This record gives sequence, structure tokens and C-alpha cells, in this order.
Amino acid sequence: MRRTTPFLLAAICGAFLATTASAQSEWTCPEGFAGQTLSVYNWSTYIAEDTIANFEAACDVRVIYDTYPTDDDMLVRLRQGNPGFDVVVPSDVVASLMIAEGLLEELDHARIPNLANVAPTFLDLAFDPGNRYTVPYQWGTTGIGYNADRVDEVTSWADLFEHDGPVAWLADTTQMLGVALIMTGHDPNSSDPDELEEAKRFLIDNGRNVVYIAGDDGQEMLARGEVDMVVEYSGDIFQVMDECECDTYAYVIPAEGTNFWVDSLAIPRGAPNAALAHAFIDYVLDPHVGADISNYTAYGTPNQAALDLGLIDEELASDPGIYPSEETQERLFFAVQDEEREALLNEAWDEIRIFVGQ
Repeated sequence: MRRTTPFLLAAICGAFLATTASAQSEWTCPEGFAGQTLSVYNWSTYIAEDTIANFEAACDVRVIYDTYPTDDDMLVRLRQGNPGFDVVVPSDVVASLMIAEGLLEELDHARIPNLANVAPTFLDLAFDPGNRYTVPYQWGTTGIGYNADRVDEVTSWADLFEHDGPVAWLADTTQMLGVALIMTGHDPNSSDPDELEEAKRFLIDNGRNVVYIAGDDGQEMLARGEVDMVVEYSGDIFQVMDECECDTYAYVIPAEGTNFWVDSLAIPRGAPNAALAHAFIDYVLDPHVGADISNYTAYGTPNQAALDLGLIDEELASDPGIYPSEETQERLFFAVQDEEREALLNEAWDEIRIFVGQ
């Protein structure tokens, strides 16, 4: 059965009415970290331009900041042993796998007082009861970004698969096979081998217009005019729209439904500086810092304090593509994953990649 999103819509939307504030963060770094180093491993284009520099200045530390195109890549790397990362940013699906495999350190909530700023909606989710290993960072949806100058209004996944021009898919196994399961009339979290076979065949049969399967750069192909449509995470398309300052690009949550996801901050097993990692997580949960990140990335913030203070740009806060309406929320689902389903999806995806996007 499809799991709808657990939003507290009134609490979130009510905060949008506030006027955007501009006060600076009052976060104070705990003592004792001067001269130390923190290593952060995050998705690309997923943090504000001054977030890291401001943390370095506040704590008198050095941050080594590295990025990955998908968190599948991050997971593969950490399964081989942590090469020295202190903070990682897994999706809910990957976080559930990392917790099950013992790849994350348990958090000390006493070192993260700003956890109190997070909306209850985003706490104690099924993949991490009690937030023992993760705290919410950003949230969003997976949908279709398109060039409105080349394509008529897009409303559904069918528009993507039936389009005659070039498109790009997202290199996210769970997302793409979830879409295919929806299109073949099945639960997007199905583990049934026959249903997954049907979903695999659907993508192979309907991938003739795919020119590229993108890691975390499909939005760049759209901006360069290399594709007419792209499956992408919501904020990536809104970043392109913001940079363009035009009406050329649009983002849609397809009528058939799509995945709602929450990305989290976590400390990987064997982190060299877990203490400083806790300080960084607390810093990101400061309402001003969290708002700066969401205003830059154009993803939803789980930081209720940032919303209550009116720190989210009004244009973003009022956009239903970023903060979906209650009606749209009924079409959204959380992805559910375990090692057995992961193996089935990866096997199907490997075959799909042979025939699609080459």
C-alpha cells in the first residue's frame, strides 16, 4: 500500500505567512575545537555558498568538503570502509540500509540542542525511530523538469514516456523503478519479482527517447538545451529556474504520484571527529543556517523554527512545487527499502542500463 506523506500541513503552511527575516545566526560553537578538521560528504549543489565558511569561522576549524552524484555512490564507498568522513547526507532509503548494516554512529542528542527546532512531522520517521542515527536536513519530491518553450504543459509521467524529443532519466534505482511500478499499476514499494519484471520491461520499452541517465546533473542538461525533459529532484530544477530568471523552465509533480523523501545528516561509523560532527549538525539546525540552506537549494526545510521566524523566502514558501498542497500530498509516498529489495532493484536496473540511455 502506498504510504502518504506525514505532513502537519497547517503548521507548515501557517508559517509561510510570516515576512522573511534577515537576522544573522546567533549560533555559538562549543569550545575546544580550534585547529581541528571536519570532513563532510554531501550531494552536489546541496548547501548554501557560505555555510561551510561560516562554520569554519565560528569554530576556528578547517572543513574538507566532498560531494557525490547519488547516495548509492556514497553507500558503495562506505561499505568498503569509511575513508575519513565525519558527516554524510543519506536519503531515507539509504539511511535505512546504513542503519541495518551498522554503518552509522548513534547520535548524542545532548550535543544537538537545535534538534528542538525540527518540526515533529519530520522526527521519529519509520526508517529511524527516535532519530537515533539521523536528523532531518532537507526534503523534497522527485518529478519532471521541462523546457516550456519546447514542450506543452506537462502533467504526468505519461507525458515523459510518450515525448518524441530527448529526455534524461535520473540515475536513482529506487526512484525510477518506483515510477515504473506506478505506471504498471503496482505499489511503488513492491518487492514482488513478477511486478518488478513488469516494471523493468516498461522502462526498457519506453526508454527510446532517453539520451542520458543523469547522476545529479540532469538539471544542467536541461539548462544547456540538451534535453527537453528530465526526471530530477525538485530543488535542482528550481535552482535552474532561479538562475535563469525566466519562464523557460518548469517543474511538475506528476498526476500519477511520486516519491516524497527526506535527506538526513548522519555520522558514519569510524568518523575521525564525531564530536565536531555533532557540533556541525547542531549548527545546520540553527534556524538561520537552515533557512539559508533551503533558500539556496530550493528544497523544503524541516526546520520549524526557521518557518516560524519567517526566514524562508516567500516566493519559495508559496510555491506548490516545493511545498505541495494537501491534495498533491495524497499522491506522494515514502520509499521503503531493505537489503533484499535493494538487490532485486539493482539487478533490474543493471539490465535496464544495457538498453536505455546508451
